[in-house]
Amino acid sequence: MFKSITRAVGHFLLVSVVLLAIAICVGISQHASINLGDAPLAYKVGGEGPLVFFENNQMAVSYIRGSREEGFSVETNYYAKHESIPASVFFALDESSFSFVLNEPADTPPAVYNDDEPILAISDLEGNFHTFRKFLLAHGVITQTYDWQFGKGHLVLVGDMVDRGQSTTQLLWFIYKLEQQALLAGGRVHYILGNHEIKNLQGNMQSAADKYTPIAGFVGKSTAGLFADDAFWGRWLAAKNTVEMINGHIFVHGGLHPDVVKHQWHINAMNQRIRAHYRQMYYPGLADEKTASLLSTETGPAWFRGYLRGEVTNDEFERILTFYDAKSITVGHTLQFSVNSQFNNRLFAIDVKHPDDYRASFPVKSSEGLLIDGERFYRLTDDGEKHQL
Repeated sequence: MFKSITRAVGHFLLVSVVLLAIAICVGISQHASINLGDAPLAYKVGGEGPLVFFENNQMAVSYIRGSREEGFSVETNYYAKHESIPASVFFALDESSFSFVLNEPADTPPAVYNDDEPILAISDLEGNFHTFRKFLLAHGVITQTYDWQFGKGHLVLVGDMVDRGQSTTQLLWFIYKLEQQALLAGGRVHYILGNHEIKNLQGNMQSAADKYTPIAGFVGKSTAGLFADDAFWGRWLAAKNTVEMINGHIFVHGGLHPDVVKHQWHINAMNQRIRAHYRQMYYPGLADEKTASLLSTETGPAWFRGYLRGEVTNDEFERILTFYDAKSITVGHTLQFSVNSQFNNRLFAIDVKHPDDYRASFPVKSSEGLLIDGERFYRLTDDGEKHQL
């Protein structure tokens, strides 16, 4: 009897170990990670801001002050819409802050650029400010005081800067600050919208960190209201492009479906059509076939995953490049273990699991990006190293 019980327990343990090993292998293949808990500061809302809205031809600029222990208050000041407004942002994790000048959101930027300057691209930061700052510092894009020092270079953010992370406020305003400083230096920050920015513009906040519900509530808004048409973030993002070409290299969050060639979608017309529908949630029948190909959550530039799922042939990919007279395409959206090149070094996939500002995880995450310098392509790591692709 004892031997039978021992044998049964042994079989049970063996099967359990095998199933656990299979689960681990499947998890790794699907980029799964184990979260080890959030730092308490992740939920700190005192010091949040600025939260900026347009009211009666003015800008209302609000900050949340105080704490749960001492009580909260909202400090709001009103400014003329065309006024330059000094603003500051507080980051609870290390109690740091940075300042910038707030101006009325600019018009839509160009979508095509031609010069000989270097291009640094990163994607899918998902509301993580600290990891972005660390990465830019490692590669000399900013100074220790968070100021632009990339000269006339191009910093390309390939979508999904929002949602999930606990530092969306800090990340968005940091991007805005760098935009202004880059322009003054002759450089450019390119914020290309991903599917999560578009979801936020449409009021879909299902992936937003829970802390933004009370943050929005302090100023009498819903979470979706933070990206509404009367919100600074909403107007700022609604003016952005979904596809840009810089020095012959295309940047798009998801990818360009082969139908862009079939429907003869040139870059400026493509951006204009998609932008007109940023606040309209897509559904079959919303638009004619040509427009639907851009708005669809399967084939649209902010959503398409076909390059990395074997759904696009080499010939189809080359036809897309030929149509746009492009050298390469860089995409985010679809997780990779590391920044890599495919289609004979003509496609660059740069979506990796970046470290979370306030959350430890296993395996440990690390940031990566892409550098295009002339005709050379490099995988950048967050320790400051670069590896030619």
